[in-house]
Amino acid sequence: MLQALQAEPDRQAAMFAAAHAAIAAGLGLPHPGRLLLTSSCTQALSVLLADLPWQPGDLVITSSLEHHALVRPIWQLVEHRGVEHVAAPYRPGQPIDLDVVEATLRRGRVRLLAVTGASNVTGERLPLVELGRLARAHGAHFLLDTAQLAGVVPFDVHEIGVDLLVFAGHKGLLGPLGIGGLWAAPEVGFRCASASCELGPTAPGERRRTAPYPGFCDVGSVNLPAACGLAAAFAWQQQRRAADREQPLQLAAALRRALQQRPHWQVLGGEGPHTATVGLRSSRLPLAAAEAHFLRHGIIVRAGSHCAPMALAALQQPEGVLRLSFGAGNTDAELAAVLAAIDAADT
Repeated sequence: MLQALQAEPDRQAAMFAAAHAAIAAGLGLPHPGRLLLTSSCTQALSVLLADLPWQPGDLVITSSLEHHALVRPIWQLVEHRGVEHVAAPYRPGQPIDLDVVEATLRRGRVRLLAVTGASNVTGERLPLVELGRLARAHGAHFLLDTAQLAGVVPFDVHEIGVDLLVFAGHKGLLGPLGIGGLWAAPEVGFRCASASCELGPTAPGERRRTAPYPGFCDVGSVNLPAACGLAAAFAWQQQRRAADREQPLQLAAALRRALQQRPHWQVLGGEGPHTATVGLRSSRLPLAAAEAHFLRHGIIVRAGSHCAPMALAALQQPEGVLRLSFGAGNTDAELAAVLAAIDAADT
């Protein structure tokens, strides 16, 4: 990032091209020219959903565990463009009801099936391969939000059948803030009014326009230092041993098992696959006091709504939850410290 900040202007284009290629390769994206870097995953979702060619009566299906970054632009489509939103129900162990998804797809007019790869509240992972298969079988595009997956759980866009993908650089990928992006398969069409830039006259009375794909007219200048920082993060990720990549998942699973023996604690989510995030509630430790309690034990947690009110409603936790996430470098000793802090809250 420092090199990007200090680079002469004539070097910046090559630095951007190298970072862009590294990010596309790190995510396993075919057609890397279809990758647009943005300032965040939230911005990527806003641009993508606004630029798709929606028609009144079109449907979009999501899970009930979605982050507001996906839900809010969908609500704008519902209010202003006549789109219908179907949120498939949630049950612990079944983070999205596949029967409801399939029944809605059979109705027709579903333009998009859009889901997070995993809940940012409970860590529950969605059945992505099955969802991709259903979307393909019924002619809908499949949008995958990888903000909770990338750098945490391996995924394959080919195996899943992803048509549209968004990501955040600063989460599991351990890149810097200020970088994210969207990718679209070549068969995805966009209306893209804001990015159909006039490039100047090519003949008297004629103007040439860009191809209908989201571009820099939508997102403005890309953060070059952050792009270079994310490329470096991908290089670091590739050097990690498989055991090191698995460690955060194993620590989170061990915490879930240990909490089953503590009657004052409730672990949210079912028994299916999870990320390294654990969502919990305590009957002894008030949510408003949770962050300060753990901080006194040297542990940073988050307590609140986590920008996911629809997920909290599905979980029947409208006031919010306590969330703890493991990451690269966390150890068994730190898990023991977490459990000690939990036991201290019960005394």
